[in-house]
Amino acid sequence: MKKSMLSLVCLFVVSLLVLPGSAFAFLGLEVGVGYWKQDPSGTLEYQGTSLDLKNDLKFDSKYKPYARVKAELPLILPNIYLMATPMEFSGTGNKTVTFGGQNFTAGFDSKLKMDHYDIALYYPLPFIKTASLGVLNAELGINARIINFEGTLHQPTTGISTSKKLTLYVPMIYAGIQVKPTSSFSIEAEGRGIAYSSNHYYDIIGRLKVMPAGPLFIGAGYRYESIKIDASDVKADIKFTGPFVEAGLVF
Repeated sequence: MKKSMLSLVCLFVVSLLVLPGSAFAFLGLEVGVGYWKQDPSGTLEYQGTSLDLKNDLKFDSKYKPYARVKAELPLILPNIYLMATPMEFSGTGNKTVTFGGQNFTAGFDSKLKMDHYDIALYYPLPFIKTASLGVLNAELGINARIINFEGTLHQPTTGISTSKKLTLYVPMIYAGIQVKPTSSFSIEAEGRGIAYSSNHYYDIIGRLKVMPAGPLFIGAGYRYESIKIDASDVKADIKFTGPFVEAGLVF
């Protein structure tokens, strides 16, 4: 699933690089690729100790690529927003812990993967753009997030290893806003989120974008993710935050 979703987004990117813009004249398309500095914090638990990502598992920040595609469809069809966000951390723990019912002493290796993929269907709010003379645009829709979770602890000295894999399907609300005072500069924000019972998942992105030439854009911003879940014996209260840079094309 994760490889096919990432391949789909990358295929859009490559197609825009090799095909002329006239081939997509019936659509409005935006594609971007970038790097996000993912700084993890919070706790993770699976049938045992509540593990602090930084202090117990010794996870450091990682730079990871991501890709996204927005397609504005004609007539009354909803617009589509695809995004692929790989995420993986590893470290060596320095204390005795329990994970998956197994005991691990100091010196264990740990890995956390939380690759996620988004498919959003949304509509613009045309009255806002009209009232602002095209300077302000807002979007609202629904988002489906697929999370491929894998947590693994391994003790090299004993060979003991425990792993938990989980695929989560999370429905979310999507909202976006763009402020474009000139044709070459914009300020953007987008958010995806859901809250139910004591669980929540929020993903908020702020972006500054410039158009130096033609359809090319260069952007930079900050991304904040907060997830609190209790599912299939996995309890997580985690944040991933950090700046990003990206480049892409708009048609």
